[in-house]
Amino acid sequence: MLIASLKRLDATVSAETEALLAHRPIDQDAVNRRKGQSLLELTRLTRGLDPERVDPELAEQLARLRRSLQRNQEVVGLHLRAVEEIAEIVNDAIQDAESDGTYSARRRR
Repeated sequence: MLIASLKRLDATVSAETEALLAHRPIDQDAVNRRKGQSLLELTRLTRGLDPERVDPELAEQLARLRRSLQRNQEVVGLHLRAVEEIAEIVNDAIQDAESDGTYSARRRR
């Protein structure tokens, strides 16, 4: 049951990563809900689990999930930086459009 739960979380994270890389629309609320449910399930399933006694199949699935999560973090971070840059560009454009430059040291473009 634990391995199945890890596989579901891995599939969710991988699907999100692939959608972001392909610039496909994604229902972020649904993805976040599935990830939250998976984390809750994993928390419940791993209570009392001795990390020293993890079998090889479980260890491999954990390693696979770790790689998926690392890749997802990179891709999400890239998208967040892009959003920040776009927001800054839009903010600058709005400020430039609303200002006649009288009270600003900034030059109009």
